[in-house]
Amino acid sequence: MKFFEQPGPHQADRVPPGQHLAKGFPVLTYGETPQVSQGDWALQVFGLVAPKTFHWTDILALPQQAFTADFHCVTTWSKLDVKWTGVAISDFMAQVSLLSEAAYVLIHCYGGYTTNLSLADFVRPENFLALTLFGEPLPAAHGGPLRVVVPHLYAWKSAKWINGLEFLSEEALGFWECNGYHRRGDPWAKQRYSDR
Repeated sequence: MKFFEQPGPHQADRVPPGQHLAKGFPVLTYGETPQVSQGDWALQVFGLVAPKTFHWTDILALPQQAFTADFHCVTTWSKLDVKWTGVAISDFMAQVSLLSEAAYVLIHCYGGYTTNLSLADFVRPENFLALTLFGEPLPAAHGGPLRVVVPHLYAWKSAKWINGLEFLSEEALGFWECNGYHRRGDPWAKQRYSDR
């Protein structure tokens, strides 16, 4: 059985160069998969911001909506029309008081993973915090209980198991960015590896 296929002509404008369509939803993780219950989960917001801690009930109190987004992995597979529910980053950020110097965010995760985004990339209207995947609570393997989804960049930027957002005035590279991946990761520009 083939797990990947070439996109058809009607999908060409949705699949970045060099990508193949996945028939399932592959799971790629560096290291162990953290097991964090909703009751134990917390998200610290710190750095150039009024410090704040969000617990699971705080996230559930925010407006929730359905999102359908394409998902592009740096390892050359894509999955189209992934269905999530969650909280728009714009609604989340309405609860946060940033300082004017903030220009970047370093996302921290259970298990020690980090990834970096410019603030402009982080606050785009299509980005969200995912709570469910295809109608089910987000499984741990896919980043549950909560992950970021940043559809316009490669999927390593859609950090799983998030537990911290550190707002910074200057860019600080995350795990894969320190290990040879591109600092931004635009799939349409094939920004897979560092240009440094």
